[in-house]
Amino acid sequence: TALVAGPFMREHEFEFGEFYALLLFSVSGMMMMAEASDLLSLFIALEAMSLGVYVLTGSWRRSNKSSEAAMKYFLNGAFASALMLYGIALVYGATGSTSYAQIGELLGRSTGGPLMMVGMLLLVAGLGFKVAAVPFHQWAPDAYEGAPTPVTGFMSTGVKAAAFAALLRLFGGTFNREFLALQGAGWANALSVMAVLTMTIGNLGALRQDNVKRMLAYSSISHAGYLLLGVVAAALVGPEARGPVIFYLAAYTFTTIGAFAVVSWIGSKGDEKLRVDDWAGLASRHPAMALALPLFLLSLGGIPPTAGFFGKFYVFRAALAKPGMVSLVVVAVLNSAVSIYYYLRLVTVMYFRELGSEPKPIRSSSLYAAVIICAIAVLLFGLMPGTLSDLTSLTAPAAAVAK
Repeated sequence: TALVAGPFMREHEFEFGEFYALLLFSVSGMMMMAEASDLLSLFIALEAMSLGVYVLTGSWRRSNKSSEAAMKYFLNGAFASALMLYGIALVYGATGSTSYAQIGELLGRSTGGPLMMVGMLLLVAGLGFKVAAVPFHQWAPDAYEGAPTPVTGFMSTGVKAAAFAALLRLFGGTFNREFLALQGAGWANALSVMAVLTMTIGNLGALRQDNVKRMLAYSSISHAGYLLLGVVAAALVGPEARGPVIFYLAAYTFTTIGAFAVVSWIGSKGDEKLRVDDWAGLASRHPAMALALPLFLLSLGGIPPTAGFFGKFYVFRAALAKPGMVSLVVVAVLNSAVSIYYYLRLVTVMYFRELGSEPKPIRSSSLYAAVIICAIAVLLFGLMPGTLSDLTSLTAPAAAVAK
């Protein structure tokens, strides 16, 4: 993100040094979320991450859309934080502790009662907002469109990865009890319904978009649905299903950052190329970048031999180990097929439409480096998935310890 943001801000004349401090502040919160072993630490980490991202979203001060996006994100985020804090209070009321380990130990002896169930569902709602899961997704398209494009890539990857790390720690470990997961209002049932709605509504929303950033925003929503499927599998199948979710997050992060890097590159000052038709004929003038974007889009669609294909393959395979999840996997596969249409639509415009207005892309070695790094990662993870899969499988013992 830093490699892409510098040239983008210089081109659009809103560069400021605090950007990188805010970026690192948010990343520190993300790392704390993944490492937190207490619900209060998790909440503090979430706020540290969120406050930086709110400011980054509105950092393009001369853009009304950026200011509007930041305000919408902030107001919705404050509401989601309140839900999450209330959920933490209820879990504490049911167990007398906010420590992951102590809560898990207490749940081994008792159910926690209605307070526990409501508290967990409120935690699902709070973290569901951060990953833009339906029905907590309304903020995402406007915020993603209005934010500076490098920040949009950062929001759609870093924030999502941190929130899913927290979901894995909580529901793959601490709350991984059959009576909590599978009873009528169990969290696994809630996450399964959210997964189906998220991937379906995300893909259907993307089909209707003519704005590239909004299309990628709805695409990001749909990917949250696939990842929620992985979280349910990690809890119900066992710790061995945790690695595929981490693999998916790594593949999705490089793919999405690369896609938004290309979107950042094509727009010069006062002339961002955000409409699909603006990309007409791009391949004839800039073949290298025109080749990189289809790679990222095909990876998002899950086409081999890309990282995105193996990300989905591993998550779906893990879910199929639980017979009751077969129908969810079928829905996910059908949604993946639908997504190919809007990804290939942009590729078709680039390669098979006559050149429209001449693009004046940003020329920057750091931006080119970011695209190259992401493209290499997407290809390597696709051609040699076993290497990354072996690394992500090392997270399984951590899940067992947390449980």
